[in-house]
Amino acid sequence: MYPVGVSLPARIRVTRPPLPLAPALRAAAARLCPDAPLDSLDTAALAIAGGAVIGAYLRWDGEEVQFLETGWRGRGIEEALARAVAGES
Repeated sequence: MYPVGVSLPARIRVTRPPLPLAPALRAAAARLCPDAPLDSLDTAALAIAGGAVIGAYLRWDGEEVQFLETGWRGRGIEEALARAVAGES
């Protein structure tokens, strides 16, 4: 579920999947954030629309990266991903 206080488009879901990422989620995260060390993640949050991963916020060893597909930017998804990684609910 997405964090409280964030209004997202109806078909968007933000989730913090368990680590290590399942193969399909790992492939999606690698596509969105190719330079992230997926074997060293401390936390991950993914935005999903219609079954497709459209955004990722990944954190590892004090570093982090966030990516959201261009067509989805500016709809509150970036904030929802950041809140999910921060553990806000």
